[in-house]
Amino acid sequence: MRTFVKFCGLTEPIALALVPEGGAAGFVIDVPASPRNLTVSQAVDLVGQVPGGAEAWAVVVDPSADLIRKIFDEVGVDRIQVHGKIPEGLDFLEIHHLVPSLPIPVTPDAGAIPELPPAESFPRIHLDAAGGPLPGGSGQRPDWQVCATLVQKAPGRKLVLAGGLTPENVGEALTTVGPWGVDVSSGVERAPGVKDLDRMRAFLSAVEAWEQSHA
Repeated sequence: MRTFVKFCGLTEPIALALVPEGGAAGFVIDVPASPRNLTVSQAVDLVGQVPGGAEAWAVVVDPSADLIRKIFDEVGVDRIQVHGKIPEGLDFLEIHHLVPSLPIPVTPDAGAIPELPPAESFPRIHLDAAGGPLPGGSGQRPDWQVCATLVQKAPGRKLVLAGGLTPENVGEALTTVGPWGVDVSSGVERAPGVKDLDRMRAFLSAVEAWEQSHA
């Protein structure tokens, strides 16, 4: 696939086999309120089973610099997606492998279009619905027009669209927003934190169908 696809909030090894080559597996780490939360040791076991050719991402909320380093060093992820504030005290290489999650209004009048962090520091940016208490998985959809404006203002930037995506609407999202990638969690679950393998396959099929229709 040309489109980057991230399956987020993975908690079971069986779902890892469906992470596509060129995509990513996302693991929520040290966020106890999330039904998808993993400890560092649990994440280590799962990251070791991510298919070759796919990235492993940690997902954290307001992390300390020590937690960022611990996850990179002990878990061995490729990138860390950060909801909230980027901590101070990190070196350039650490920062370069962080993916800030930019909160996007859920309605057109909910606020101004946010500024994208600088490309030289953060080559990838995550776009998600603002106002959720947890890092993703809320099923809330950000305002796609705001997201589309950001994509248009930053041609070539690797912007990953999240929030409320499903097998049924991902094609429409790709057409409307035009992101480099898409990120899905609750939209392919049968229960919070439990992925539905059939819906994961359907999501991939929907992205492939969209790509074929826009080749």
